[in-house]
Amino acid sequence: MTTTFNLQRFEQAIALFDAANSEDPNREAADGRDWPKELLYAHRMTEMLERFAPEASEAVRLACRAQHIQRWKIPRKDYPMTPEGYQRWRTTLYKFHAELAGKFMREAGYDEDMIERVMKVVGKRGLKVNPETQVMEDVVDLVFIEYYMLGFASQKTEYSEEKWLDIIRKTWRKMSDQGHAFAVSGKLKLPEALLPLILKAVG
Repeated sequence: MTTTFNLQRFEQAIALFDAANSEDPNREAADGRDWPKELLYAHRMTEMLERFAPEASEAVRLACRAQHIQRWKIPRKDYPMTPEGYQRWRTTLYKFHAELAGKFMREAGYDEDMIERVMKVVGKRGLKVNPETQVMEDVVDLVFIEYYMLGFASQKTEYSEEKWLDIIRKTWRKMSDQGHAFAVSGKLKLPEALLPLILKAVG
């Protein structure tokens, strides 16, 4: 079943997502103002989607805006600092974000077919198989490279070059060929300090 696009319903869902993310107690400065951290991330996801895939479906547009919704409520420190603990944290987050997105979409008047479609994307189900999930994953990785990779690097000064090459390659592997092409097209602001490592990792 195809849901007819309804601008009022779409804008209401986006407003509900943004209101939820506006509650983030963590702050970040950008564009000359102080933002709730996850609200800023959500806006960056939408902006990157417009640059990378302006023809993206309604489901992908909704999913990108909701992808980190209220992430601060499930902090990493609540899980063991092990690879297994990290995976449990990530899996819990995917479910949490998907269910919250679905809840707000119901409030906005979406039908269950569209809600399930968006929840599948937000929950990162069908990566490399579901085209909508893959578009969102590309946007996630492009946003990470442009806005967050350098900050992440500054927190991980103990990482060796080999460790960084591994991180960059893992990010690259999650992306599609279209994502790869966009990343090196000049349309993405690559962090200058990490540019040699990025080019070495993906070359």
